[in-house]
Amino acid sequence: MIKALFFDIDGTLVSFRTHRIPQSAISALRAAKNAGLKIFISTGRPKKLINNLFEVDDLIDGYVTTNGAYCFVGNTDILYTPMEESDVRIIMDFVDKYGVACIVVGKYDVRIHNATAQFKEMARMLAVDDIKMDTPLDVLLRQGVVQMTPFFNREQELQAVAGTRNCISSRWFPDFTDITADGADKGKGIEAVARHFGIDVTETMAFGDGGNDVTMLAAAGIGVAMGNASDDVKRSADYVTASVDDDGIASALRHFKII
Repeated sequence: MIKALFFDIDGTLVSFRTHRIPQSAISALRAAKNAGLKIFISTGRPKKLINNLFEVDDLIDGYVTTNGAYCFVGNTDILYTPMEESDVRIIMDFVDKYGVACIVVGKYDVRIHNATAQFKEMARMLAVDDIKMDTPLDVLLRQGVVQMTPFFNREQELQAVAGTRNCISSRWFPDFTDITADGADKGKGIEAVARHFGIDVTETMAFGDGGNDVTMLAAAGIGVAMGNASDDVKRSADYVTASVDDDGIASALRHFKII
């Protein structure tokens, strides 16, 4: 029996085309909540950049953020896996070497290093261009850096991660990659959050569309890939629904008789 639902944000709950949650998904989440299910967010975004869920904020029971590196319920930390400072500095050296932008995410604050035109276009497209990202790196290191998002191509990504002692990377958008400490991923994040509520991960359903969702879809009792997901994501899922813009969330929840 499914007791909890986990949703990625970009390309899953929120449309890349409209930057909004489809009305069908809003209604479906409310129906699931009324049926007694827990509802969680599982995203690559840090807490500070989650600015597009106002229509369902009141339904959300907890968050898996930064690809599982920082998970929390209210003011309670569930999982916190910061990167080693030496690895942060190694990645920054590669960022400077290649002259690319990099978002550095602390537990509470965010910094953009080298705000290139490519970064500004991404920020506009994801509607985060009005959020301040100017916290000094030393402050973020004291908080604990949970994720770095450099605008590396695939070859640069592989070189940089190989140069670290304890990092992994995942990609949900072609222009950049998310780098976290090894051991931090969405699969482990949803397991920890579900456990906090006394729910076994086999009693969860997860929805995603990006490469960073693969571990989550594999860990969940039922993994649902959106119709707009990449082929590797679809292969990791138990079920493929319609795209976010074609009412995919509502359709899947009806298919599994959740609503």
